Amino acid sequence: MKITLSLIKADIGSIGGHTRPSDLMLETVETLAQKAVTDGLLIDVFVSYTGDDIAILMSHTKGENNSEVHQFAWDAFIEGTNVAKSQGLYGAGQDLLVDAPSGNVRGAGPAVAEIEFDHSLESPRPAESFMVFAADKCGPGAYNLPLFLAFADPMYCGGLMLPPMIKGFSFDVIDMDNTDGDSVLKLDAPDDYYGITALLRDNERFGIDSIYSRTFNNKAASISAQRLHSIAGTYTGKDDPVALIRNQGIFPAPEEILSAFTKAHYVGGDSRGSHVMPLMPVPLNTAVTGPYCLPLVSAVGFSLNADGYFSHSFVDFFDNPVWDEVRKLAQLKGLEMRSQGWSGPAMLPYTELEYGGFRDTVEGLLSSFKFQ
Repeated sequence: MKITLSLIKADIGSIGGHTRPSDLMLETVETLAQKAVTDGLLIDVFVSYTGDDIAILMSHTKGENNSEVHQFAWDAFIEGTNVAKSQGLYGAGQDLLVDAPSGNVRGAGPAVAEIEFDHSLESPRPAESFMVFAADKCGPGAYNLPLFLAFADPMYCGGLMLPPMIKGFSFDVIDMDNTDGDSVLKLDAPDDYYGITALLRDNERFGIDSIYSRTFNNKAASISAQRLHSIAGTYTGKDDPVALIRNQGIFPAPEEILSAFTKAHYVGGDSRGSHVMPLMPVPLNTAVTGPYCLPLVSAVGFSLNADGYFSHSFVDFFDNPVWDEVRKLAQLKGLEMRSQGWSGPAMLPYTELEYGGFRDTVEGLLSSFKFQ
């Protein structure tokens, strides 16, 4: 049968600033999610948070962009927002940018990643395992580097030298500056290796939208690549992307996908969404409490049985002592970058701040310049 995995995440309020959602918010969303399973809309569901964002992972048979599934997630976020407002929390409903979604929540604020596939549990996928990535305090291109390395570079993914993957993967790259619709270019690795890197180097404009196996034409990955400021017309927070990654067998293994995250690579985001800071891998359900709110990313692994139910247990990949060294690296890289303060590459360029107060400040000063 056809199974769809839908991952929808939003910042709808948090305690004491941009930290984490309240327990009552999470309980409210979880209760509604379980009701959606009981009512037959969903097969299974898993609710979690990363930083100040609540993520809803769902399995169902209704396909991608299904209005009922998306409406459920929207309604759950609305109810969570109402709780946040009642508790006086910061940023209540921040990512809900329209009064009501039109058909689905893409373009309405929440981050969305979805994959539909034939769930036969036969060759070439006799077992279905997948990973859920959720990031906070960073832009939608945060996964560009690690996922490119995982799916295109044998230095990180030795499996690319094996017959099931040696033909490589196709990357759908989206131009996030195009607000008229999804402007996507399909490029193949290894054939278009340099062209892909030429685009993905710009995390603020180009992002990986999806990845496909060139051997089996199976969708391997889906990433939420959208710009909140392009939707709202003003700065509302960073885009905090999610990603669904199928793994093992004809796709890279978890360890191959995770390997590039040891870099704690620099991304745009951080405090006020205005700085360049390293992406720090953290366990699931981690609040933003570090110095200058380092960008965070969580990674969780699931298996899917024949009926579309998630495994009773999950693997929290970054909840392991081996990642403590990477977290230290991220802190050191972050401290070094912050020591440069507002100067040069330590902050994002004004083109990325044009919808916020920084741009207003500069434009006010520009009007006072005079020729001598």
